[in-house]
Amino acid sequence: MYIRYEVADKIATITLDRPQAANAQNSDLLDELDAAWTRAAQDPDVAVIVLRGEGKHFSAGHDLKDRWPSAEDITLEWIYQNESRRYLEYSLRWRNVPKPSIAAVQGRCIAGGLLLCWPCDLIVAADDALFSDPVVLMGIGGVEYHGHTWELGARKAKEILFTGRAVTATEAQQVGMVNKVVPRAELDEQTRALATRIAAMPSFGLRQAKRAVNQTLDVQGFYAAIQSVFDVHSTGHGNALSVNGFPILMALDEMKQKIE
Repeated sequence: MYIRYEVADKIATITLDRPQAANAQNSDLLDELDAAWTRAAQDPDVAVIVLRGEGKHFSAGHDLKDRWPSAEDITLEWIYQNESRRYLEYSLRWRNVPKPSIAAVQGRCIAGGLLLCWPCDLIVAADDALFSDPVVLMGIGGVEYHGHTWELGARKAKEILFTGRAVTATEAQQVGMVNKVVPRAELDEQTRALATRIAAMPSFGLRQAKRAVNQTLDVQGFYAAIQSVFDVHSTGHGNALSVNGFPILMALDEMKQKIE
């Protein structure tokens, strides 16, 4: 319903296909996306995975109106269980798929959108791409998969979180979060060219190279930090529930709905 999947020339292309909502992520989209990742991971004819978004924007993040209980029925337990599965566990699983993956990002990539592109091994960004995480506005210290420090460096991560401003594609490339910035019209073509070059490499070598880099990050504390900061994230939800019953959450969603 929300995901397109195709394989050609050893490349699996997974497309977020909800452009009328700027590819905002409801539960069905995320479940379909996880199924697509699993399918690509298990297919012996797939060497490289490309993740892209249809339309003007890569993803406006989580669809905050999706299957949420009424304000008086929301509990921290419900939030924790739902987010730990679809936001944290999914992202970690995609990150650890033993095949190279490339995210092609254009337009807006907001909050939950980062949970889709950060798990990918490489990111190719269009020159109009903007990456942001404004959830401090909700009294929360950052999205569930807290890759900010690893992706941006400590001081840049703090700046982006403290101010809520977006990071441009050029800035993201300068700090190493993005591998390549290309004209918007060339995003798919250049991403495909990169995927084709990688797909020509020996599959076992690619698998081992990915494992070596990811394992090094984990030894440095990546996995433990991601797990720990998810609990920090959850205290923000607890505070929002106790203070105001989440009206600011809906205000943030309304802001995202205005994205053209």
